[in-house]
This record gives sequence, structure tokens and C-alpha cells, in this order.
Amino acid sequence: MKARNVIIIGAAGRDFHNFNVLFRDNEDFRVKAFTAAQIPDIDGRKYPAELAGKLYPEGIPIYHESELPELIKKLDADVCLFSYSDVPYTRVMSLGAVVNAAGADFMLAGWKETMLVSSKPVIAVGAVRTGCGKSQTSRKVIEILMKKGLRVVAVRHPMPYGNLAEQKVQRFSVLEDLEKHHCTVEEMEEYEPHIIRGNVIYAGVDYEAILRAAENDPKGCDVILWDGGNNDFPFYRPDLMITVADPLRAGHEVLYYPGEVTMRIADVVVINKIDTADHQDVLTVRRNVEMLNPRAVVVDGASPIRVDHPEMIRGKRVLVIEDGPTLTHGEMKIGAGVVAARRFGAAELVDPRPYIVGKLKETFATYPGIGTLLPAMGYGKQQLADLEATINKTDCDSVVIATPIDLNRIIKIKKPSTRVYYDLQEIGKPDLDEIITGFLTQKGLLK
Repeated sequence: MKARNVIIIGAAGRDFHNFNVLFRDNEDFRVKAFTAAQIPDIDGRKYPAELAGKLYPEGIPIYHESELPELIKKLDADVCLFSYSDVPYTRVMSLGAVVNAAGADFMLAGWKETMLVSSKPVIAVGAVRTGCGKSQTSRKVIEILMKKGLRVVAVRHPMPYGNLAEQKVQRFSVLEDLEKHHCTVEEMEEYEPHIIRGNVIYAGVDYEAILRAAENDPKGCDVILWDGGNNDFPFYRPDLMITVADPLRAGHEVLYYPGEVTMRIADVVVINKIDTADHQDVLTVRRNVEMLNPRAVVVDGASPIRVDHPEMIRGKRVLVIEDGPTLTHGEMKIGAGVVAARRFGAAELVDPRPYIVGKLKETFATYPGIGTLLPAMGYGKQQLADLEATINKTDCDSVVIATPIDLNRIIKIKKPSTRVYYDLQEIGKPDLDEIITGFLTQKGLLK
């Protein structure tokens, strides 16, 4: 029987994982190409032969998603597999229409064939949208586990934006590893908090190899923590699945792919930010949790903020910098920086758009809804340089940095600045400590 020709529609992450588990060394299929979206400068590369397996001695080319209709015809594609996350259903099915109109089948892969099984207990943290508070929830879970004397190894959803072959398996245990692996700002924001806390974190491209390395980490491993990205469901089969929902975007849990999947498979749903959300929006999320997954345990959460130098905000014209992906494909209109600016009495939120330079202009053109905030974009050296130039060019009194890492460490901000910090705070019972204690007892990790 003739092998079926495949195009994988992706964004440098889930697409590579789906290839590895579904198609690598599979004689029934020939993956002709990847397409790329969401992340700048991903197209034009190749998925390297070193990772692609015996069927692809030349590697697999990566094209821009805009070329998809022509590629289907040119490559005689039979199937197009959609493989990225944080996408509205209208966008997913619009791509489905493009694929079907060109004559190919449109495919979505589920968890049964794409989740790998670990020899260690796995706790997974995901979210229904980018920017829900997934990372701070992961931090909270790890802190609980470490206080109980357990050795935790975190594995992060992929962000392979550099040399893919070199990024096959990445291990981070000290801050110098960030420089060693040429990490982008987006990667550092996710990895650095783990390193500072004292636990090891893995990431990369080949998540089977990453899992086996994590299970056998030199520092030991009692529990694997899957630290999910965007609103994707885990690559590893979880023994306990925690999904974070965001009432500041109430209703999105039933409007985005695969966020609804993460909600439906959750054992625990954390409704975060209830301290800043409208009461009716919190009720909307509660109703949707009950409708989609009535068996899930619901934990109420808040994201209280703290600022190291509130005098840099009070009465000042401030430039607010928020986490990049949260503002772009996460579509958030307000983040911790805005909350801090308002709470500590900023005179004005300065609009950065008249001052943006270089690749940041492309970001604002692609995501015009960003508004008067500045996303901390740093997928490459040029973007980072453009971010630095934009900040220093902006006419403001001070800068409010609401990113998970201190931008002053990696760029030169020539203006007074202050950082905003935020952590998960559970409200009432049950809380995560209670839930995780029960889970660990069941798994025989606590006496």
C-alpha cells in the first residue's frame, strides 16, 4: 500500500513531538513538510536528519503556514495534521476548510497516541489559555513537593527556537545553563524560576529521550512535573492533571483549542485571578467547569502582586512590560504590570507604539490588540535588541517590568525601573497541598 503523504501544521513544539511519536520510522507515512506559525523566524529551517530518523536522510523542510494551499498540491499531501495550541475554534476550522478545499484530510491527534508513559508518577499542569497563571501554579506544586522531601524534576513544554539538533535534550540546573543553551527571553522566563528554586528542569525536542533522562537524573527523581505551555495537553500521561482557568477571559475555556481538552481531562481545575476578576465572570467559568468536567475538584486561586519599588510607580508616567506570549497569541489586555500600575497610583500608562522599532513593529502589526502595553519579545538577538531600543526610546518616567525574569539582567534599560512579582494563593479548601498530599499517599510516596 502506498505511504500517505503528510504535512504537519505547527509552531515549533507540539508539531515536532507529534512527528516523533506518530511518524518517525513509520513506513505507512511520509512527512513532506512542516508549516510554521505564531513564532517569528521558524520557517525556512529544516527538521534535521539527526532527529528525523532513517526515512528522512535530508531532514524535513519547514515552510510558512501561508504557503499551505500550494504545498498540499505541490507535495501531493493526503493528510494535514494540525499541531499547535492556543487557537480559537474558528481559526482551527478555517484551516480545516483550506486543507479540505485543497483535497487533503484534516487531522487532530488525541492523547492516546501522543502521550508517553513514565516510570515515575507524573503531575501535569496545563491551562485553558496562555497567561492563565500556569507557571505560578507549577511553582506552587513544586514547592509543595519539595517541602515534603521529594526530588522533583520538571519537564517544560517545548520552545525549540534555535539549533534543533543541539536542542534534542536540554538540562538546566544552574543559571549558566541558560547561556550554554542560547536561551531566548521566552525560554529564560520559564526555566530560570525552576533553577533558582533548586530543582532541575528539562526541555528540548525529543520528549521520549527527555523523559528517560529526567527519570534517571543524576540528582534523583521521585516525581515528574509536566510544566505545560500555551494551552496544550501534556506529552506525558499524567497521574494527576491540574488545569488553570482564567475568569479575566471567561468563556475562552469553551472557545479555544486545545484548551477545552485540558479542561475536560483535568482532575483539578484552578480558577485563578478571582481577586481581580468580575464576579459574574468567575461564575461563568464555574458553570463551564461543571458542564465540561463535573468530576474535577475545583480550587479557587488569586494572584496577589508585590512590587519592589512602588515609589517608581506612584505619580509616574510608566511603561508597562508584560510577558510576550500572554499579550500576543494569549490576547490578554491586562496583566500583572497593569494591575500594579493602577494599584500603586501611576499617573499614566505610556503608549509604546510611537516608539517601537524593528521586529516589534511586526509584532504589533500581527497582534494589533496589544494596545498600550509592551510585550517582552525576545525570540532572537534582533528582537531583544529591538526591545531594548524601544524601551529606552519611550518617553516615560519609569518602567514597570512584569515578566517572570528581570529584564535588566539581559538588556540595558536606561530608565528607572521596578519589578512586579506574583504567586498563586489558594483561597479556602480544598487547596493544592491537601490534594497533592492525598495523591502522594495513594502513590506510596508519603507514609
